[in-house]
Amino acid sequence: MTTPTGEAWQAIGAEQAAGGMVIIGDHASAHVPEDVDLGIAADVLTRHVAIDIGVAPLAEALCDALGCDAILGGVSRLVCDFNREEDAPGLFPIASDGIAIPGNALDEAGREARLTRFFRPYHDAVAARIARAEPALLISLHSFTPRLETHPDQARPWQIGILYNEDERAARVAIPLLRATDIVTGDNEPYSGRILNATMNRHGEAAGLPYLGIEVRQDLIGDAEGVALWAERLAPVIRATWEAMATSGHDAARRLA
Repeated sequence: MTTPTGEAWQAIGAEQAAGGMVIIGDHASAHVPEDVDLGIAADVLTRHVAIDIGVAPLAEALCDALGCDAILGGVSRLVCDFNREEDAPGLFPIASDGIAIPGNALDEAGREARLTRFFRPYHDAVAARIARAEPALLISLHSFTPRLETHPDQARPWQIGILYNEDERAARVAIPLLRATDIVTGDNEPYSGRILNATMNRHGEAAGLPYLGIEVRQDLIGDAEGVALWAERLAPVIRATWEAMATSGHDAARRLA
């Protein structure tokens, strides 16, 4: 099977029929193209400001466990933050968690070039995947730091955060399921999806598609053992949430269940 890909995105896993599920990973890569100079030290690209640590291998493990596919961002969030609106100031961040990104001081032409090269192709790929076989559930996969470098005194105790904006359908199924298995679960924590939810607002809420916004604490999925453990813990919750969304009105998904 040929895996579709583009500079701004990568598809992994096997697409399900209409009514299935698909994983979206906006910040799964730390790649910076050779012709993009961000003006930062190389080690910055190993840190959370550049990539959601653990998301790419976790997405792969969940695709295997759930028999679904994923669209993953193909460049670092410092090159283009796909989880922003097209006109958002932080789309090409000039600083992140106290680290300056001087190469993102773009003029209008530079901004438009990055939009055309990265942002629009990524979101076009997500939209095309949804249009080919509309899922009953979108899964937005991110990871978060145990604490921010700018606020080292503020520990984040949650193991998993479930984020949402106006559409709480999937969140209201998943949160009690997670808590029932003794997973420390944040309800719109460590930050609120009512403030930052751009990709799911665009591809989920705008189309009326249920979505599950999952944030995993990065220290839990920083190695292969952690990824395997959390894929095993999350997969049943995701599947149960998908089944609930399918039962509530997605006939195609019921046929797959």
